[in-house]
Amino acid sequence: MAKKKLRSQEWYGRTGKDGFIYRSWMKNQGLPHHLFEGEKPVIGICNTWSELTPCNAHFRDLAEALKRGIWEAGGFPLEFPVMSLGECSIKPTAMLFRNLASMDVEESIRANPMDGVILMCGCDKTTPSLVMGAASVNLPTLVLSGGPMLVGRFKGKKIGTSDIWRFAEDFKLGKLSQEEFIEAEAAMSRSVGHCAPMGTASTMAAMVEALGLALPDNATIPAADSRRKVMAHLAGMRIVEMVKEDLTMDKILTRKAFENSIMVNAAVGGSTNYILHLIAIAKRIGVTLDLADFDEFSSRIPLIANVQPSGEHWVEDLFYAGGLPAVMKEIEKYLHTDAITVNGKTLGENIAKAECWDRNLIGTFENPIKPESGIAVLKGNLCPNGAVLKPSAATPSLLTHTGRAVVFEDIDDYKARVDDPNLDIDETCVMVLKKVGPKGYPGMPEVGNMGLPKKLLEKGVKDMVRISDGRMSGTGFGTVVLHVSPESAIGGPLALVQNGDRIELDVPNRSLNLLISEEEFATRRAAFSPSPLPYDRGYVNLFLDKVNQAHEGVDFDFLQGSSGPEVKRDSH
Repeated sequence: MAKKKLRSQEWYGRTGKDGFIYRSWMKNQGLPHHLFEGEKPVIGICNTWSELTPCNAHFRDLAEALKRGIWEAGGFPLEFPVMSLGECSIKPTAMLFRNLASMDVEESIRANPMDGVILMCGCDKTTPSLVMGAASVNLPTLVLSGGPMLVGRFKGKKIGTSDIWRFAEDFKLGKLSQEEFIEAEAAMSRSVGHCAPMGTASTMAAMVEALGLALPDNATIPAADSRRKVMAHLAGMRIVEMVKEDLTMDKILTRKAFENSIMVNAAVGGSTNYILHLIAIAKRIGVTLDLADFDEFSSRIPLIANVQPSGEHWVEDLFYAGGLPAVMKEIEKYLHTDAITVNGKTLGENIAKAECWDRNLIGTFENPIKPESGIAVLKGNLCPNGAVLKPSAATPSLLTHTGRAVVFEDIDDYKARVDDPNLDIDETCVMVLKKVGPKGYPGMPEVGNMGLPKKLLEKGVKDMVRISDGRMSGTGFGTVVLHVSPESAIGGPLALVQNGDRIELDVPNRSLNLLISEEEFATRRAAFSPSPLPYDRGYVNLFLDKVNQAHEGVDFDFLQGSSGPEVKRDSH
């Protein structure tokens, strides 16, 4: 069989003026001519390093380990930066810029002489944005996550990001001083890496491993562990082989891979944000996936990993107990074990020898950590296109509940009134937050797990039913209904809820309804007029014009589907 010409040779293999231009300026970095002669695949290292993205701040070092592996396997590594989204720094929300970063990734890969790509991801949105962009080009691609930070220690206890919500309540009640808050900040973030619980960052790392886009153990090796660098080295070696095998993303991202990922997400109690990102990735690669699939496939799987916020421990601990392969081994009979992965082996081969070393961390299918996990997808007159809830992070007694609505018209209204002693609310009420969806905020922020009113916290109330068209952090918890679609800002039913209305949540029957008559619904719809959105230029204006709703993945309508690796015009 004739050897396939490398894509990079469309640049570096040219004769005459064009070849001169493509090669000459590259040589100012001290690169010898033989690197451009077509024997070494060019591997692009897509790096989201940034000091403004602390989760990814160790990626310079990790990239060097990648390069060593690429060189060893006979590849030619070239590192390039793309927009980096730091969840804890970017305003108004990193989700607003996920699609922009994906466009940066897509066009950077397509426009440059690469034969394969390593995606360096860590912080929440860096993983889906890179995978979305790369999927639209469809070169051989391997994902390397940055790994979770080491577990924090504060006042003799292990702490992580999930404790922020507990600390915030204690601070509001005067149980924790500002000085203690500052002490806890440093105690929690004591090493490189992303959040220590199964928040969105670790959920995304588990997602790519379950999809087959990453090497085994990618999801759980701590960022500070030397084995993370070893994984980077091995990933660098493997991507060179993937180019030779022409193992492109579409061969890995099959319908079976997406179903596997949904079931694994249930087993680890992953973030609700996972739904938005997986749907967006599926639409980029051309796989049909909708909300019903999340309910169908995750409902089969109990909570296997005892990791916060659904459980008690941390992702670091999960690694020591056997990691994601050991979790997948417990649900093996439900997985598509014939799905191919980036190492050239099937999922079944990758987990064949996986073992659990600590049953406090990893339960069995017959004796799980919790009987129900995954994502519950709700439908009803309040969310005709769907809403989601995470049962494993909710209070069981609230999963069937009817209560009086206490409505906050937007985030500013919530902040102004939530701690007002005169707020007419008790623990049986349902808190409703409007205008925090994709267009309403804009960008769909992580504010859905609204903090409870101070006067209820003082009574010892720990949870209430909360409903919004926004998101919540993967580190959050509570009986929180999220992603209500269509959103309130464009006239979805949530916009019509009034103080005093009765709302019925029935998670076992997957329903969410506003208990008013159809006639009253019609009257309110006729009276509704959306508020003008105060953006008329730049990227935010593009976002508002082109973004899809939550049940469609919050991607831009014009980015769905793959446009491939071909460049339509030459530059010279």
